[in-house]
Amino acid sequence: MSTFLIHTLIPGGREGPTLCYDNQTSLLTDSLTGQPVVKSFASEPANNHVFATSKDTPAKKNSPRVLKISLGLSCNYECEYCSQRFVPRAAETNPAEVQSFIDGLDEWVTLPPERIEFWGGEPLVYIKTLRPLAQLLRAKYPRAHFSVITNGSLLNADVNEWLDDMEFSVGISHDGPGQHVRGPDPLDDPEKRAAIMDLYQRLAPKGRVSFNAMLNRSNISRAAIQQFFTELTGDPEVMIAEGAFVDAYDPGGLALSLPSSEAHAFRRSSFQEIRQGKADRVSGVRDRVASFINSIRLQRLASSLAQKCGMDSTEAIAVDLRGNVLTCQNVSAQSTAPNGESHRIGHVSSLASVELRTATHWSKRDECPKCPVLHICKGACMFLEGPLWEASCNNAYSDALPIFASGIEFLTGLVPVFIEGDIPEARKDVFGLTHTNAKGEEVTRKPFPVPVVAA
Repeated sequence: MSTFLIHTLIPGGREGPTLCYDNQTSLLTDSLTGQPVVKSFASEPANNHVFATSKDTPAKKNSPRVLKISLGLSCNYECEYCSQRFVPRAAETNPAEVQSFIDGLDEWVTLPPERIEFWGGEPLVYIKTLRPLAQLLRAKYPRAHFSVITNGSLLNADVNEWLDDMEFSVGISHDGPGQHVRGPDPLDDPEKRAAIMDLYQRLAPKGRVSFNAMLNRSNISRAAIQQFFTELTGDPEVMIAEGAFVDAYDPGGLALSLPSSEAHAFRRSSFQEIRQGKADRVSGVRDRVASFINSIRLQRLASSLAQKCGMDSTEAIAVDLRGNVLTCQNVSAQSTAPNGESHRIGHVSSLASVELRTATHWSKRDECPKCPVLHICKGACMFLEGPLWEASCNNAYSDALPIFASGIEFLTGLVPVFIEGDIPEARKDVFGLTHTNAKGEEVTRKPFPVPVVAA
């Protein structure tokens, strides 16, 4: 079942009309009249379908529009919820492999990539490999967008100047006020702090730097994260990338997942921050709210939805310098997916033979097709299974609900508070505003706690 009845409140506490939402067609209607409550501006093509990859129906790969190069998984830090922490390592990358990698590109890259991303571990651990690799790639693909994500601890004036000259966009991984939960904080070291701020001052005017923060049960406030980086940089327009709740890749991520007892409080505070504009520079909010609103306005079909990471696309490829094609940049050629398949899904020398058997598209899951926040979540991590996937799914659901509510309030002026449909009972009450008696009878709702006009 993909249709949901959305019970609403008018901000201030009065009961609002019940809406009907179909997650397969993105149609939002009045449940009594059946009439759309949002004007549709255009319909996306009905044949705009993505390929639903799985172990039994694997996706293929071709010349990449997005090329992700894994330099290795070594890092100078150990972070509590790092997705790579327990991934088996392949042999280390070295500068001697760069030229052969470059020489072989024309055999499998037939069109210039639009984006080239350089990944670790910590990519700057591999600076002796990264420098010649990026320089040769820049000469070969002068119009490609280069990006790298770093913990910032290995930056210095020379590296900063080089990153600037090479026209890199740089994401600095840091959880703001929650960094102590994640791991070491380079801002505690005066030299590292100065280098991070030097890079920020170089790249911020060009729109090529962000701080990349994640939420976890000990760091739930995007408003606090945004305020932290505003004060750090003195820049009211500071860009904060990511900003979603962590996936549970391992026991560390599982321990920092959101317990069910804390879910409603998180959803309420997250919704308040969004509607009051206190998280408006966090891309994980801004972009997903806009995307969800547009899905309704354009009546976007669920069949057009790829996975949230985009790595199920035939035009997105993660490789190491030995030409091994990987599920994504967070694994190695030596690691195995939860479904028992190797994360090495092929080799660039035989790109036509590459098959993505390690991933499961959301449409092949039991839960995703009948989830009201499908267009926001897009299936969580595509290769997780079992308890870790279930925890990640729960995190993603509570993370997406405030965005779902914000989008619907923006379009209709109504706040969703209860969802009827083929979903678990624990997921129906959006903000924890319902009450029942001991027999589960006489459902009542508390007044909605957020005022009509944000403070």
